[in-house]
Amino acid sequence: QVQLVESGGGLVQPGGSLRLSCVASGFTLEYRTVGWFRQGIGKQREGVSCISSSDGSTYYADSVKGRFTVSRDNAKNTVYLQMNSLKPEDTAVYYCAAEGPCVATMDITDFGFWGQGTQVTVSS
Repeated sequence: QVQLVESGGGLVQPGGSLRLSCVASGFTLEYRTVGWFRQGIGKQREGVSCISSSDGSTYYADSVKGRFTVSRDNAKNTVYLQMNSLKPEDTAVYYCAAEGPCVATMDITDFGFWGQGTQVTVSS
């Protein structure tokens, strides 16, 4: 059974950092593009970042570019999202997803497997 599990969310002050993890079971993330999405209250789910399976290329939404970094640890079958210089507008539930394209137009309909999400709250 394919499963993605996110962890690492929490409450952090503005300017702080968090590292989200996406661990897979039932398949190997190394051979799959992984995307990170987020959904704030009353907002649509939006693509934040992704990492390609083919060449490791990455994409970042303009709103997080220079602050977030996506990476893989193939030995742990895990993809990370390092989030620095967090802002209140980064507050959302963050989801990882697999089996989709790593492109600027990444969309929720493109990804076949999803985790349950982890809450990130940025507040003083």
